[in-house]
Amino acid sequence: MKDKFEDSYPPEVQEKSKKNLVWVTVFSILMLFAGFTSAYIVSMGGSFWVKVALPTAFYMSTAVIIVSSLTLYLATRAAKNKNVSIARAFVLVTLLLGILFGVLQFVGYNKLVDNGAHFITHIIVSDGRYGDYFEIKKDGQFLEVENNQYVFQGKQLEGEGLKELQSFAAQFMNNDKNELGGIDYGTKYTLYFNEEPLALVDGTLILPNGENIGLLNYDRLRALSRNIVDNRVDFFMRGEMGKDFKLLYNGKELEYKNRKLYLDGEVLPNNYQNKLLRGNRDTSTAYFYIITILHLLHVVGGIIWLMVMTKRSFTGEITEKNALSLKAGSIFWHFLGVLWIYLLLFLVFIH
Repeated sequence: MKDKFEDSYPPEVQEKSKKNLVWVTVFSILMLFAGFTSAYIVSMGGSFWVKVALPTAFYMSTAVIIVSSLTLYLATRAAKNKNVSIARAFVLVTLLLGILFGVLQFVGYNKLVDNGAHFITHIIVSDGRYGDYFEIKKDGQFLEVENNQYVFQGKQLEGEGLKELQSFAAQFMNNDKNELGGIDYGTKYTLYFNEEPLALVDGTLILPNGENIGLLNYDRLRALSRNIVDNRVDFFMRGEMGKDFKLLYNGKELEYKNRKLYLDGEVLPNNYQNKLLRGNRDTSTAYFYIITILHLLHVVGGIIWLMVMTKRSFTGEITEKNALSLKAGSIFWHFLGVLWIYLLLFLVFIH
């Protein structure tokens, strides 16, 4: 019944109605993303904002979606000329490129998560910050912190050296009380509390005066251990501030020197520091995930449509009606490509 109803209209009318429906959809999506990007910019005002370096996978996905627009254009032109085999090949290639785009997006998300950029996360470390209460000596020399990295003898701890430190710290996370029997302590690593060395006696960490550190300070030690295991230092974002990520306030980039934040060349005032502690949430990364995942969901819709068109191309000749569907749907796919380029540029220069 539906086919007969559609077939009662000439191809020109069918093409116009399908295109109009696509353009209405495109306009609605455009307004949606305009609202989110506007809210993003407004939210930056008077707030602390984390700007992350975009993973390479996002740039690779941009190239993929551009190429997919080209292959879909070629498929549409071949279908118009009733060249079924070429149209089928290009539709299939476009489908595979669309799937590859989605895969690369998830690769990029995984990289962001590995770098500490979660959907909901904090900005600065306030509990268990290295040096506030506890320090660690390795082979008789203190570990230090530089550029948001753990450093030993002037070199960043990484690879096996970092894993060794994380294994030592993990021992303190698995105990609910100050009872540490059977752990490896003192051979390579020694803990210091308020610049005083701690001894391990009968499973208890003891100060030089014979007192134990108590449960409150042990909770602080466990928080430090959690940070070390997660490779977290002063910021929840991993890597060097200014290189791997940036922190801004009201659009101004903050500097990070000697484990202190600077605004306009001066140490961050206490009222700003308190504001950062109270509102210690990275809103920018949440916006980032919302905007990009929303786009990806629309791409998934486009992929489903491409699957349908691929099936039609293999189950029978691409009829004139199917060619019209391919032409109308290609408008939506090209729009998604242009939208992604806009979002990428927005995130590079704004985020």
